[in-house]
Amino acid sequence: MDLGTTYLGLKLKNPIVPSASPLSRSLDSIRRLEDAGAAAVVMYSLFEEQVALESYQLDHYLSYFTEAFAEALTWYPTMADYQLGPEIYLNAIRQAKEAVGIPIIGSLNGVSLGGWIDYAREIQQAGADALELNPYRVHTDPAEEPARVEEGLLEVVRAVCAHVTIPVAVKLSPYYSALAHLAKRLVQAGANGLVLFNRFYQPDLDLEELEVVPNLVLSTSQELRLPLRWVAILYGRLPVDLAITTGVHTYEDVLKGMMAGARVTMMASELLANGVYRISDILRDVARWLEEHEYQSLMQARGSMSQQNVAEPAAFERANYMKVLQSWKFDPTGVLLR
Repeated sequence: MDLGTTYLGLKLKNPIVPSASPLSRSLDSIRRLEDAGAAAVVMYSLFEEQVALESYQLDHYLSYFTEAFAEALTWYPTMADYQLGPEIYLNAIRQAKEAVGIPIIGSLNGVSLGGWIDYAREIQQAGADALELNPYRVHTDPAEEPARVEEGLLEVVRAVCAHVTIPVAVKLSPYYSALAHLAKRLVQAGANGLVLFNRFYQPDLDLEELEVVPNLVLSTSQELRLPLRWVAILYGRLPVDLAITTGVHTYEDVLKGMMAGARVTMMASELLANGVYRISDILRDVARWLEEHEYQSLMQARGSMSQQNVAEPAAFERANYMKVLQSWKFDPTGVLLR
């Protein structure tokens, strides 16, 4: 069975791509992902503010005692002698490119426009085959207009695409007011791919310590429905590669994503919970299902369940909402029958 696909101009042996996660923080783990059958790997994200914080802290401690007495000026090397900035991340990309034969996709989460541009160029120079922009930001200012929020993202994409030659994908959140229109503008700005959707981790409240605490909850297959819906809606309407992330756990999830119109399905939670060799199990089951249903290749199935190709296109819009609500039945006493 031919499970091959293409994504961001890269020829891939199958559609399973581990998304940005701790799985790519070690070279051994990346090798295991390749051995398990991963078609490509998205590196863990480089965060601009983390690089800035490390540089600030080092500068603080290097200069803390320099005014104590004259000899203190020579205690430590100058800042220029230290490996600052994204060097650890860039070295990880270089080492991965040398160690494995599958594409390596960089992941960047910037803050400033200059940071987005500079780090994108450095990731390209390190040898990344493509770049995923991860604009993880929660807009909390009531005075900030939606149009300005979107324009800020578009400005970043235009700038990065103008300064690198490798393909660029944008990992979106689902919280924009007119997602289809924004997707169109991102393609016009130069994006080669759209990754749906970024999964914002929600904080929790500690009632005993009265603190806001980070809380990591792995995804489930139930969360696939939102990106599945939007990939199906956007498929065929825009000249862009679509990737599904969030909620991909089983071979059924992979097949649904491809039939909706995705070129790849990205996963992390399933691999973190059950091990990287789940990839080989899922690929085997995808091939088995395709053979049983008399497909010649995975690409033959791609887009077959998109909004353009299903018998009831309205099911992806308002009609589905109405049908679901009307499907609930109660007996005369108010007990739910379904």
